[in-house]
Amino acid sequence: MGQVPDTREQITAAGYACIARFGPTRTSVEDVAQAAGVSRATMYRYFPGGRAELIDAVVTWEYRRFFLALYEALRGAETLEEVMERGLMVAHQAIEEHEVLQMILRTEPEILEPALSAEGQPTRELVAEFLTPYLERHELRPGIEVDAAADFLARMVLSYMGSPGQWNLDDPIQVAELVEVELLSGIMPISS
Repeated sequence: MGQVPDTREQITAAGYACIARFGPTRTSVEDVAQAAGVSRATMYRYFPGGRAELIDAVVTWEYRRFFLALYEALRGAETLEEVMERGLMVAHQAIEEHEVLQMILRTEPEILEPALSAEGQPTRELVAEFLTPYLERHELRPGIEVDAAADFLARMVLSYMGSPGQWNLDDPIQVAELVEVELLSGIMPISS
């Protein structure tokens, strides 16, 4: 017997489909209710804050899917360098190719900027937590604590994911240089 979809999840998925079709500005609660096959009253039972709460839920839902896919892409990475390099490339490519994300960044960037910026605390903590086991296995410069290094790297990764500056994150050689020169040089021991 198949699993019955959770109504909130069903509405959120329909919200994502509507945003992909109409854009975030032109997506209404009514559009999403119709796409989800639920009444307007049901919409407001699950999203009492209306459209704003629904859009936030869609962003959070897709954001979670993005990081699950990123973690899957990093499965099997053994070194901190490999995680950083592969993670930057995969995340940057996913952001660049994600039509809905790009649409929101063009039309309503205020929805996503807090989550995608280095200042987005939940995101930063999530990335730092992921990097911590790799840092624990890596030699750090004397006086640098693992937690501080994880927070620093999370801030830097999030910053470069969205705005790579001079670095071409599609080029493995440049990404390796970025990781070595910009990201790890401040926390790794100075080689003699």
